[in-house]
Amino acid sequence: QVQLVESGGGLVQAGESLKLSCAASASIFSFDVMGWYRQAPGKQRELVATITSGDTRNYADSVKGRFTISRDNAKNTVYLQMNSLKPDDTAVYYCYALRENDGGYWGQGTQVTVSS
Repeated sequence: QVQLVESGGGLVQAGESLKLSCAASASIFSFDVMGWYRQAPGKQRELVATITSGDTRNYADSVKGRFTISRDNAKNTVYLQMNSLKPDDTAVYYCYALRENDGGYWGQGTQVTVSS
């Protein structure tokens, strides 16, 4: 049983920052890939950022240079630091974790709303 719990969402003004957290019930060291996805109203869920067990990080072009994904193995937590937020960043943000031989897991999501 793996649980992923997101937190840190909220309503902010454009240009401000938020830091999202994803707390896992299992050691995040056991996951091959962890990441963040988001889904805005009327749009398809899209990849935001990923981090591998080897610490390779990738970002969507729309957030590159503004968002940073990181992890703290001791706390079993993955973070998404979001700076210079834009109204287009408004979405529900979901944490994702993958074990190659065990499948993937999703959190319940946290709402981020950015007003102009």
